[in-house]
Amino acid sequence: MSEELLLGTSYAVFIGVTLIFMCGCAMLMGRAQARAWRPVKMCVLYAILLGLADRFLIATLFGGEWRSVTGFFIDTYVIILAALVSYRLTLAAQMVRQYPWLYRRRFLFAWKKR
Repeated sequence: MSEELLLGTSYAVFIGVTLIFMCGCAMLMGRAQARAWRPVKMCVLYAILLGLADRFLIATLFGGEWRSVTGFFIDTYVIILAALVSYRLTLAAQMVRQYPWLYRRRFLFAWKKR
């Protein structure tokens, strides 16, 4: 029962809804934002909205606690992390692919001038 106090739901629901479903949506959203050359703050804004949707799905479908503040922050943190990782990976690949005469890949998340 301690996981219900911390997450507002069980571990199985957290893994299924948050880690698999919502983080998958966040990764697609981060990739779409990077491909559209939008700023990273838009990713964070949309990830917070996905965090609210995550709490709504957990509360309505699985009887989780809607007002779990710690659950919201943990879920939203994981969703923001997935969105930002996807955003940065896509942006680094896009910079190198679109401007090969200016940049080359440096590590997984970065690029540098030639």
